Amino acid sequence: MSRLPGYLRSSRVVYPIFIGLMVAAWLLLRNFDKDAFGFFIWSWTAVAGLVAAFSMMGVRDLAYMYRIKVLTDNHLNWKQAFEVIMLWEFSSAVSPSVVGGTGPAVFFLYKEGVNIGKSTAVILMAIFLDEVFFVVMVPLLYVFFGSQVFPPDSGLITGSVKAALVLGYLGILIYTLLLAYTLFFNPYFFKWLFSNLFLLPFLKPWRGKMRKLANQLIITSNMMKGKPAKFWFKASVSTFISWTARYWVVNFMFMAWFFNHLGLTEHFLIYARQLTMWIILLISPTPGGSGIAEIIFSDFLGDILPNLSWAIPMALLWRLVTYYPYLFIGAIVLPRWVKRVFQKKYTYEVVD
Repeated sequence: MSRLPGYLRSSRVVYPIFIGLMVAAWLLLRNFDKDAFGFFIWSWTAVAGLVAAFSMMGVRDLAYMYRIKVLTDNHLNWKQAFEVIMLWEFSSAVSPSVVGGTGPAVFFLYKEGVNIGKSTAVILMAIFLDEVFFVVMVPLLYVFFGSQVFPPDSGLITGSVKAALVLGYLGILIYTLLLAYTLFFNPYFFKWLFSNLFLLPFLKPWRGKMRKLANQLIITSNMMKGKPAKFWFKASVSTFISWTARYWVVNFMFMAWFFNHLGLTEHFLIYARQLTMWIILLISPTPGGSGIAEIIFSDFLGDILPNLSWAIPMALLWRLVTYYPYLFIGAIVLPRWVKRVFQKKYTYEVVD
């Protein structure tokens, strides 16, 4: 684990930007409306809303940095935590969402001096906390909004897609419960399950990888034993803050231009819709959900806007705040980080 994966080239930023802009252009042309950008009127309210939206991404990153420090028992300083999180986000942004940046994140921690076992355990704990947030918040918001957490039947969203969203949530719930059982009660459960399940002929090629994952879960479980309540409180609160800050970006964007059209109920509905929206983004085959994100934004949140034609420009702005900065920051941080951890000046080996 001494070489940088080839898909983390800084040049990879071109692909998701191209995909996102092409899809946005297609959406604008498909539903052309000369007044689509008519709401972009600059005022102090608009400036304040945008500043607050960008600030929420800063809060999110700070919360993630704090969490990675907690999970590594403060092995990382703030500079290291910043670089690890930025590179983790960069790897997620240039990889298909269904793949994610988990593997690279382990690599980044390992190169920061965290042994491979602990690096894997830290990332697995981070993933577990993210999943717990999701499985808890979705039903909680459903209690208040009912079927309104799903967007209306329009555009790409139909009853079958809503059914897929429910099935997707149930899949995440089952996975999280199994993970919790393994990590907290029976760390050898997954090893037993994988060892037997992957004896099936069509699954045998992946048996070795699954047993390796099971061993990693055992290491993670052993690390988690004896962690004080204070540890879990810090990690859980930082997880909640990071996700909430990310979702509040859209709320502040809407407030920038539609302050008088939104009440408290609508703001919580925007938050709830983004949770269900995330199910689709998690299985996106494009880098960082490029193209997919722009499409589903209008279907999930367009009905909350005073004019549906404004949804695509707002989707572009949303991606400009929440996605594209990580592409450019990662492209800047990556070569400097490589120089530091490999002690070589921009001469790392790329593995295709």
